[in-house]
This record gives sequence, structure tokens and C-alpha cells, in this order.
Amino acid sequence: MYYTTDTRPRAPKINFMVVMLLALLLSACGTGRYISKGDKRFGQEQYQRAIEFYKQALPNADNKGELNYKIAEAYRLSNRISEAEPFYQAAISGNFRKEDAYYYYGLALKANGKYEQSLKELQDYIRVGSNNRLKALAQQEVENYSNLTEILRKNENFEVRPIPGLNTDASEFAPFVLNNELVFSSTRGGKEYMGNGEGFLNLYAAALTDTAVGAIRPFEGVNQEEIHEAFATFIDEGRTMVFARGNEGSRKGRQNVDLFWSTFRSGAWTEAKLLNINSPQAWDSSPAFSPDGKTLYFSSNRRGGQGGHDIYKSTLENGRFSTPVNLGPEINTKGNESFVSVGPDGTVYIASDGHPGLGNLDLFRIEDGKPINLGKPVNSPGDDFGIYFQDEYTGYFSSNREGGQGGDDIYAFSRSKRKTVNFFVDGTLYQRREGAKQTTVSNNVVVLQNEQGQKVDETTTDANGNFTFPLDSASTYSLVSEKQGFFTARQRVTTVGKMPSQDQLPEQENEVRLTAELVLNQIVKERAIVLENIFYDYDKADIRPDAAEELDKLVQILVDNPRISIELSSHTDARGSDAYNQDLSQRRAESAVEYIISKGIDRSRITARGYGESRPVVRNAQTEAQHQRNRRTEFKVVRVD
Repeated sequence: MYYTTDTRPRAPKINFMVVMLLALLLSACGTGRYISKGDKRFGQEQYQRAIEFYKQALPNADNKGELNYKIAEAYRLSNRISEAEPFYQAAISGNFRKEDAYYYYGLALKANGKYEQSLKELQDYIRVGSNNRLKALAQQEVENYSNLTEILRKNENFEVRPIPGLNTDASEFAPFVLNNELVFSSTRGGKEYMGNGEGFLNLYAAALTDTAVGAIRPFEGVNQEEIHEAFATFIDEGRTMVFARGNEGSRKGRQNVDLFWSTFRSGAWTEAKLLNINSPQAWDSSPAFSPDGKTLYFSSNRRGGQGGHDIYKSTLENGRFSTPVNLGPEINTKGNESFVSVGPDGTVYIASDGHPGLGNLDLFRIEDGKPINLGKPVNSPGDDFGIYFQDEYTGYFSSNREGGQGGDDIYAFSRSKRKTVNFFVDGTLYQRREGAKQTTVSNNVVVLQNEQGQKVDETTTDANGNFTFPLDSASTYSLVSEKQGFFTARQRVTTVGKMPSQDQLPEQENEVRLTAELVLNQIVKERAIVLENIFYDYDKADIRPDAAEELDKLVQILVDNPRISIELSSHTDARGSDAYNQDLSQRRAESAVEYIISKGIDRSRITARGYGESRPVVRNAQTEAQHQRNRRTEFKVVRVD
């Protein structure tokens, strides 16, 4: 037998419940401290720092829904709404009931190309939201979605490519070509700007080569420490520059981004001076001169505009700019219009999140006083802005689209000189009631289907029953419309073989417009409808190929109108015995019904009846044409469920 004695000092007994409570208390204190620091930085518009503190607090936070909302808002307010999507979603899933989250969640979904889900969220917000301003913006977004299909199909023959050696994991944007150098704005290098975690903006210049860029240098004489400089535009062969500067956070009570003016003298840029068109209470930015240097366009959120940021213009006379003029509601919206530029031919280009587009900011050209979306691939679900045309067919633009090097990147584009064609169908919807004149149908849905019967687009007729759809080239579609009490209207339309040759096209971009008429015919029970061109071989009931083609139309009617049941009847002429004609017509009717059932129509919806010669259309027929009218196949609706 062995005896052991433990002579080590004994540890005191530990109350594990106390330890756990103490750990929880310390964790809660740390969580609260992180949230407090995050709130402080959020209030100072140091959104990146706020995000970092909030994320540290998130794992142990009691109200994760509210904290996710704060993170999402910090991303949105630092112009990174696409990154806010999962945090808005988590806030909503966490039962955080601030209704604005639903609106901004819809915008974040759109910025990530999730259009159907975005539309649903925005529609839901319109129904339940109480913020009239956001409801109006949401309604505009929903209306804009009706143009999405047309924008996605738009093809202006742009080819987009990244620029080797230019972009970094920072942001690069706002290109301008000056003396074979690409002048641009970038957050690379320098002290971190707390608003978004990137550096302060400065102007840079890069030597241009055929396929890339050469050495990159800071734009001397303009950049200042811990102040943003961006959006340079030039006139007088590069001797006069206007650019945006500000947002260093020192001047309280005013929007701290203004336009500045500098000239190149004795080999250096003069000290920049404020333009007389700045508004102390506004954010004035993204300037662009017209080719003749006499008009300056810029973006501002000053009072009296249409919405957020608007586009203004001012003329330069005797070294002084005139009072700015708003470009008006056709161009400016309740949203934001900014990043204006002017092409060599004087065409104005803008970026907007208020006009119909693919993402947050899309690029538009102003044509006849109205913005025209440039379509893909220049536009994407991300932010696309700051386009610069070096000539009619080549240039550069900025985007934070997926696949880039950093926040915003600069891309080169070229535009084909080949003339393009955009196809459209312009239609009118009518209805025809028994014994009444044909009339147009307003406010009724019309659907565009592809050859496989899948919905491609949908619209509603206007007050005159008219509707329009954009179409692809070399494609076939069906126009379909329904109304209670009427047979579904369906018409085929195709662009196959309708592409004009290049020498027939007068413009660089052209339209070919097709026309269509859709007719809704009233369903009248027991009214016979003749199926034309249903022929049988002599003394036979087999379905010939030409008859099958016609019966397929009846199959489509039954598919389009699933609530109706029909009787299909076959008739003969008066030649031959009554009994023989009765038997032959019954066999032909049954053969036609079996064919229709073989195409997937439920047998319970269709009845075969042979009437022989008992119901002639032409009594006492004499000619072959009269006999042919009597030899017919008909259907009539016998039940509507």
C-alpha cells in the first residue's frame, strides 16, 4: 500500500459565475467605449474611423441592428454605398426599424446590380415611408427602372480597357489631357483623410504613350498639404486652369469645396484665387470649360437647385464670370448631377444618379437639351463619371466598377466609327366588343416575350393606347396583352433581315422603328370562330402539316387563355350521304382534338363535335368556293372559369 501526501499550496476556490459576469462586464465596457468613439468620429465626418470602431464593437453589441445601420450609413456618407449593402441588410434583419434603411438598402442593391431586389425594396419604401423627400426620390428610382431594359440593350460601340501603370489601390479619377500628359486626381500618397480612409486628393500628371502611361508626377505649384485638390480643367492652350479645392475641415458654417483659378506664368502656376461664382453655403466642384473657353460648367448644391447637386454654367467676360445659370429640370433632377465635361464638338457630358441608369452614377451626353444614357460598357452598376473626350472617338473616364485596382480607376475608351442602329417597335392596343366599333385601350399592360416565351420587358399603354419597346437586332418577339373578358392579344414582331446597310444610315447612331397593332377580342360564349386553312386529304381525317400549323395557333390561344374551355367542330359540304358526312366530320374533329391534346392542353378543356353537312354557311352551295366555305373547322367557347 502506498501513501501520498500533496505538499503544494492549494489554490483558492474560484466562483466561475463571478468570473463570467466580470468578463461580460468588461466586454460590455469595451463595446460601449468603441461605440462612443465611433459616434464621435461619425459626428466629425471621419467615417472610416467610425467604421473601424463600430466593427470592433459589433461582435458583443446588444443592438447589432442599430450598429449595422451606423456602419452602413458611414459607408454611404463616404460615397461607398455598394459596400453598405450587407450592413443595411443586417440592420433590417436585426429588426432595426429606422425606415430610411429600407430606402438606402434599395440604392445599395442597385449599386451592386441587383435590380429586381432593389426595385422591390424601393416599392416597399414608397408604401410605408413617411419621409416625403426620400419617397419622391424612391418614386423616381422606380420610374427609372422602366427604362432599364432599353439601357441594357443600348450599344454605342464603346470599347473599354484599363490603363497599365496608372491605377493603384487608391482612387484615380477626373482625367484631362494637356500637352500629351494625362492630368488626373488621386488619393495616392500623403496623409490619410479620415472621411474615407484614403489619402487627401491631389493633382497628378502622367506622360501618355500609345498603350499605357509613363512617369507620373505631382502637378507642381497647386497641391497643398491636408487639403483636397481635384478636377482640373484648362483653357488658353493650358495656361489657365480652374480646379476644385477644399474640405480640410477648418472653416465652420460653410460648405468647404470651392472653385479656384490659376494661370501659368514664368514657368510656374500663380497662387490660386477663388472664383467669384462660388457660393459660401454650397459645395462647388467639377468644373469644365467649353472648347472656346467662354463657358464654364460646374456642379453645385447651392440653394434654388432642382435637388442635390445640379449643373450650372457661367460665361467668361473680361476676366470675370457671369452669374451662374442652372441648366434646368430637363437635365437636373431631385438626385445629383455632377462631374461635367465638354467634348471637342461642344457636347456636354454629365454623371447623374437621378436619371435612369445602371447604377449609382451613370454617364450621359446632353442631346437636344436632354440627357442620353451612354449605356454599357461605359456604364456599369458601379459609379461611372468624369468622362473626357480626347477626340470624337477616344478618351478616358472614371469608374469604381468591379475588377478595378482600387476605389476609383481611370479607363480608356475608343468608339467604333461604324454606324449603329437601335430598333424599336411602336404599337397600339385596341379592343373589339361584339357589335361595337374598335377602340383603343389605355393603362393596360403589354408584355414583350422572346421566342422562348420568356418575358423580356413590360410596359403600360398611354392614354391613347400606345406603347413602345426597344428591340435587339436579328431577333423575334411576341407582343402580348391581357384583359378580363377578352381573348389574350398576341402579335409576332421581328427585326430579322431589317438591318439597313451602312450606306443607307444617315447618322452615326440611327433608329429603325417598326409598328404593330394588338387587338383584344371580346370572349362571346357559343359564338363560332372559323379556323382558316384547315384542310384534309380526300376521305381522310389525318392532320396534314399545313393543318397542324393552323391548329398550333389554337393551341396558343388555349395557352394564353387558361380559363376557357372550347368545343372544336368539323363540318363537311352537302356532297355525299348524311351518315357518311357525319362520321367523317366527327373523325376529323377528334383527330384535331387529339393533336391539340398532344401539345399539352388538358383533355377536359376541349370537346370534339362533328356536324357533317347539317350546319352549312352557304345553303344550296353550287360553286367549289361555296363548298369550300362549308368544309370548315370551327371552335367556340363553351365555358369560362
